[in-house]
Amino acid sequence: MRRHFARALVLSAAAALIQLGSPAPATADSVVIGGFPVDISQSPWTVAIASRDRFGGTRAGQFCGGVAVGRTTVLTAAHCMTAAVLGAPPGRVRDLKVITGRTDLLSAMGAEIQVRATWVNPRYNGETNSGDFAMLTLASPLPASSVIGMAAAGDPGYKPGATATVYGWGDVSGDAEYAHSLRAANLQVLPDTDCARAYPGGPDGKYDAHSMLCAGEPTGGRDACQGDSGGPLVANGRLIGLVSWGSGCGRAGSPGVYTRISEVVRTLGGVH
Repeated sequence: MRRHFARALVLSAAAALIQLGSPAPATADSVVIGGFPVDISQSPWTVAIASRDRFGGTRAGQFCGGVAVGRTTVLTAAHCMTAAVLGAPPGRVRDLKVITGRTDLLSAMGAEIQVRATWVNPRYNGETNSGDFAMLTLASPLPASSVIGMAAAGDPGYKPGATATVYGWGDVSGDAEYAHSLRAANLQVLPDTDCARAYPGGPDGKYDAHSMLCAGEPTGGRDACQGDSGGPLVANGRLIGLVSWGSGCGRAGSPGVYTRISEVVRTLGGVH
């Protein structure tokens, strides 16, 4: 079953509740979804996207990840900004914030910065998952040290076999066990041919090498999962991908699919 890696919202008469959504079953010995704990000082550009009004305070309202690519610019997944996830258009979510400098979502470290404006890629296609990125403009600037560079086309980080690291606060087991503290997993960038074979079209989705890349392990295991959407995939100190979609979490033959940052760079070059 095709999955986005955001936490979806359902509304009840009493309150807004989080629909955790269990991924397709996976054996315990084949899933190490979260990888290992990491301190935010090791990836200061990793941020949490949050709304307590929409998702409650249990995890400081976190529902997606993001990455700072400018002092007031954060990238995340376009599907994180849809009404299907937020329950309303992003402009109507008054407490939409970016949490920065915080390892443990329940701690008081770091800062919570209001999102001043949102821009969702107009070419995002929710059926094909192509163009899955959005840009958030912050009300106050981050330190320059909290910004990561984006890898343009031709960067060696995109080469098959390159080691890349994904970061997030999402599901660590594939069974709706969400982390309070930031975690990371080391993955391999996989050949486009492998990705196209895994996702040829149909219910599991279709891989597009121009706008996507995929990463994981041939035997399964390490992977992004629910709650990690929009978070960074980094290789050689540069951003190469945003967590986007996949089939289950950590399945052999079903790697995670990421928005290809070189396509984001090309698109944003035409926007600004």
